[in-house]
Amino acid sequence: MIKATNIVWHDAAVTATERQEKLGNKPCVLWYTGLSGSGKSTIANAVDRMLHDRGYSTYLLDGDNVRHGLNKDLGFTDVDRIENIRRIAEVSRLFNDAGLIVSTAFISPFTTDRDSARGLVGADFIEIFIDTPLAECEKRDPKGMYKKARAGEIANFTGIDSPYEAPKAPEVHVKTAGKAIEEVANKVVEYLLDNGYIK
Repeated sequence: MIKATNIVWHDAAVTATERQEKLGNKPCVLWYTGLSGSGKSTIANAVDRMLHDRGYSTYLLDGDNVRHGLNKDLGFTDVDRIENIRRIAEVSRLFNDAGLIVSTAFISPFTTDRDSARGLVGADFIEIFIDTPLAECEKRDPKGMYKKARAGEIANFTGIDSPYEAPKAPEVHVKTAGKAIEEVANKVVEYLLDNGYIK
């Protein structure tokens, strides 16, 4: 890959602080992580709807949707997964600079990749572990992916033949068993309220 050279950073005329003041919320990245079928996208969408209905400026980056465009050149090898997460972290940082509350719903199975994303985003990176047991995810299997992975039709599938490294100290840890979507979403919104991201 040829890397760009002779480039210079240009400061914007409108600062991030000015955007934040206009929008009325403190920007952050809500980084949802968990196994396929754990409920990441469903919960991220529920939180996004709650925040939007309260008048906040938000945007949701969903794993599958991003792979239809920005990351359609990437597969699921470890190297491609690392690049997938790096690109999402960079895009999230740009949305934050615009003053938005960004939600990302990606498996992001490796601790080092999530730590790298945190390093790129900075202090307003909020890791949300959607903790759903593998057996429950397989039982749900909304896309039929676990069945294909078990049959050997999909390689490098997280939880089957590729590891998932659970977060050790996420800002929000949600065990979904027996909980309604609204209950889980409210826990995320409460964190944002308690920590001054929204009023």
